[in-house]
Order: sequence, then structure tokens, then C-alpha cells
Amino acid sequence: MSSWKKHVSEHSKTDLTKQLNSLPVDIRHRAEDRLHVEFHREKHSHLSRFELFFMLIGPGILVMIADNDAGGVITYAQTGSIFGIGFFIPFMVLMLPVAYFVQEMTVRLGAVTHRGHAELIWKRYGKFWGSFSLGDLVIANFLTLITEFIGITVGMAIFGVPRIISAVIFVLMVIVIQLFLRYYTWERISLFIAVFNLIFIPLLFFLPHPSLGNILDSFATWKISGGVSSLFIYVLLANLGTTIAPWMLFFQQSSVVDKGMTKEDIKFGQRDTLIGATIMVVVAIAIITLTGTTVFGSDPNGALGIDNILQIFATKVGIFPMELFAIGLIEAGFIAAIAISASTSWAMSEAFGWKKSINLPAREGVLFYVPSFIALAIAASITLIPNAPLGYLNLTVQVIATIFMPAAMLFLLLLLNDRGIMGNMVNKKWQNVIGFSIIAFLILMNGLYGLSVALPSVFSHLVGLL
Repeated sequence: MSSWKKHVSEHSKTDLTKQLNSLPVDIRHRAEDRLHVEFHREKHSHLSRFELFFMLIGPGILVMIADNDAGGVITYAQTGSIFGIGFFIPFMVLMLPVAYFVQEMTVRLGAVTHRGHAELIWKRYGKFWGSFSLGDLVIANFLTLITEFIGITVGMAIFGVPRIISAVIFVLMVIVIQLFLRYYTWERISLFIAVFNLIFIPLLFFLPHPSLGNILDSFATWKISGGVSSLFIYVLLANLGTTIAPWMLFFQQSSVVDKGMTKEDIKFGQRDTLIGATIMVVVAIAIITLTGTTVFGSDPNGALGIDNILQIFATKVGIFPMELFAIGLIEAGFIAAIAISASTSWAMSEAFGWKKSINLPAREGVLFYVPSFIALAIAASITLIPNAPLGYLNLTVQVIATIFMPAAMLFLLLLLNDRGIMGNMVNKKWQNVIGFSIIAFLILMNGLYGLSVALPSVFSHLVGLL
């Protein structure tokens, strides 16, 4: 992005170019982006404000749409097939403010401190807690990458592409996008890919019967098909894990930093996040509706994999809608693989003091890029194991994300209440109340699921009392 040059005189342009060329390449690219933003900020026309907003959006929309990853799509599809739309559609509406609230904190934290999440934890709380949080992230990211390639390979198989070929192609595409694009271009291309996540919404028009009335009824009844059970708690945890996950905190904060956003940009970042959260929830509701009205009841035990769900969906709605669903599944895995691999690269580099920017050329950013590329290759390979229980693995990964989330959120809240780094931008009391309430709810749900597995009779008795 070099159009900022036309805004300055020839003399100042020469001096500015010399100064920029003296900077490391990653910092130079970020400085050029910031100059472009500042020149637009000085203008006061409606067009300039729109252009400014367009330049500053990205991290919020990306993190939220990437959160509707292949694992998320499969989870929502399985949720609809097991429980219909009676409970989980209104539940997803409630998750919109929760997702926005959590991710908005990363915008403020990144814009104020200009440091990534892993770096702040490492420096403020030491190597032990830094290693603990990084370990949680790397494990969760790796497991989540497996679910992305489950979605990609299953989706591509619908079009006759062998799984090994689709796995190799998409690993290479993620590597190329991350390795050879500077941040701004990487973000714009990622946003373009993310648009295809919306494909699930028009699929609603292919349903044999109008679903709007059923959706509205679900808000009045909140009916849980089969009642509260161990399976219900398990699926509820999976939906929580695919809506708010540790990698999202690290990704958005590091993305805000790599983009060079400042305190003046926080309002734009908040709007960006709200738009992304709204899209995420609308798409999730669409997917739950699609399978909740066509596949629901086919297997109440929840044993259906995404392959079976797509086959049943095709018999009820048609081959073409099923192929569109598969395209959405492929896109969801692709965009999330891009985001999660970047999240891993940023976090590890921040923790260990390596250079940390997507603006880095390949030679200078070996340590930044290689760890996530290795994770990509291994995760893709695991999905190729014959007869692996991929459907069960997908839900389990989302549950693991929910188990890891309370610790990740606790660090986030501690940082947001640290006046030494946040100044007057620390959390307000009501924000802390909401934040700790979310942590308490996650712990409660994790505890209930643990009880249902370890002591099923006690769990049944407790449910009976409720």
C-alpha cells in the first residue's frame, strides 16, 4: 500500500521515504499502512470516513467468521441433527453478546499496549504462566486444525477429490498465503475467502417448508429434545467451544498489533467485532436450521458424522444444495486454517522473542512461520488415518476448547484490569462482572459434564431436582 505518497510534497516524500527505508521491512510496511490511515483520518468527508473504516476493519470480522470454522460448521450441523432447533437457536442468539464482549477486550488490549496476548502474559506473569497459557493455545490450535482438515477433506470428497490431494493442496495454499503476502494483502484476501461463509444463509431457501415460524417458536419454548442429558451437556459445551475459544483471543489481539491499530482506532475495532459476531451467529443459526429441519431425528444418539449428515441432507433437499453446503464447509476450514496458523505463529514468536509479523519476508521470518507450518502438515495427515472417529473427534475438540477457555479468559481479565499497562482504559466494574460471570458459567458447564461422565447417577439425580 503506497498511495500515501501522493499526499505529501516531493521534498517531504523524499525524506519520508529515506526514513521508511531505514526501518526493518516488517515495521516499514506497518508504518506505511499507518501513514495511509492517518492521512484519511485528517479528512472529514463521508467518503473518507468510509474509506477509513474499510481500512481498519479486518481483525474482528476475520476472527468471528474464522470461528465458524469447519469444526464449528460440523458442530452446528451435528447439533441440529441431534436436537433440532428448539433450544440451540435461541442459545446462539445469546452467544452474540458473549462473543462480542470477550473479543472486544482484545481490541482494547492490543490497541493500547501494542503487544500480543502471549507476549503480555509472558512479561507480566512470568515464564511459568506464560508457558502454561502458550501450551494451552498450541495444543488447542493443533487439535482445532485437525477439525479444519476434516471439513476440507470431507467437503472436497463430495466433488470427487481424494482426501490426500485436498489435504496437500490446502496445506500449500495456507503456507503460500501466509509466507508471501504482507499483512494488509493477507488480511484482504482472507476477508475475500471469508465471504463464502455466507453461503449457508441462502441455502435456507432450499428447505422444503418455511422455517421462520419454527425458529420463532423456539424462542418461546426453548425445548430441549430428549431433556437435559449427558449428551446435551456435551453438545452444549461443544457449541460454547466453537463460539468462544482461546485461539480467538490470541489471534485478534496479535492481528490488531500487526495491523498497527492505536487507541484512536478502538471504536472502529469494536464495530468490526460487532459486525463479525453478528455474521457468525446468523450463519450458525442457518446451519442449525438446515440440519435441524432435514436431518433431525435420523439418529437421536448423536452418532451421525458429517458425511452421513450431508447424504441425508442431499436426499431431503437435493444434490446441488448439498454441494453448496460442502463448499461452505471447505471455505470454513480454509479460512480457519489461515487464522489459526497465524495465531500459533504470533503467539510462539511473542513468547520466545522472535520476530513476529506477517509482514516478514520468508528468510527473515523462518522462526515465525515454520512452527505453524509443521502443525498444519501434521494436522492434515491425521485426518487421513483410515477409520478415524472424525465426528466424535470434532465435538471433543470443541469441548476441549471450552475446558481451556476459563484460564484464557482469566488472564485476559487480569490484563484488562492492570493499570500499569492499560491506564484509564482498564475494565469498568460492569465489564468485570460480565467477564467473571462467563468464566463461572464455563466452569459450571465443565463441572456438570465431568459429573455426568464420572458419576452418572448423581448427575441424573441432580437433573431430576432441576
